[in-house]
Amino acid sequence: MITKGLHHVAYRCINAQETVDFYTKVLDMPYAMAMAEDHVPSTHEPDPYMHIFFDIGDGSFLAFFEIPNSPPMGRDENTPNWVQHLALKVEDEDALMAAKARMEDLGVDVLGPTDHAVFKSIYCFDPNGHRLELACNTAGPEVWQKVADEAPAMLEEWNETKSVPKHVAWVHTKEFEDA
Repeated sequence: MITKGLHHVAYRCINAQETVDFYTKVLDMPYAMAMAEDHVPSTHEPDPYMHIFFDIGDGSFLAFFEIPNSPPMGRDENTPNWVQHLALKVEDEDALMAAKARMEDLGVDVLGPTDHAVFKSIYCFDPNGHRLELACNTAGPEVWQKVADEAPAMLEEWNETKSVPKHVAWVHTKEFEDA
């Protein structure tokens, strides 16, 4: 494998200070670093920016760019809001529910918890309109392995039919829930 983990993922923000306030106060993420330049290092284009980073908790970072000389932020209007999102792991279901309570106490509109059979999650939007998901695994490694084992056949069926494959429908059955 070429990759060794996530270094950082970067999104655009409307206002760097509001973004710092949200991620530090609402999600308790450490504000780790800031960089600012007059020119884009990779392209050398003149375009001043503020680049802020938050510690995700595993040595990787969530980053944002405030780029004031660009047109206002938009989103892909052809993609539903629920598709493009960032999912962050929390330790367990107790931590998930504590995060939900904390967020709601701070006035954040939270959807969930949603039970995905192998994990549970909650959802909200940050002040930039990015959808966030906090998730905790609820199934053990053997279940995750069974799901992973079916992935190639599921993709093959999807490619052929564009219909929902039923290879792991068992995760939504009473037997799985009772296991």
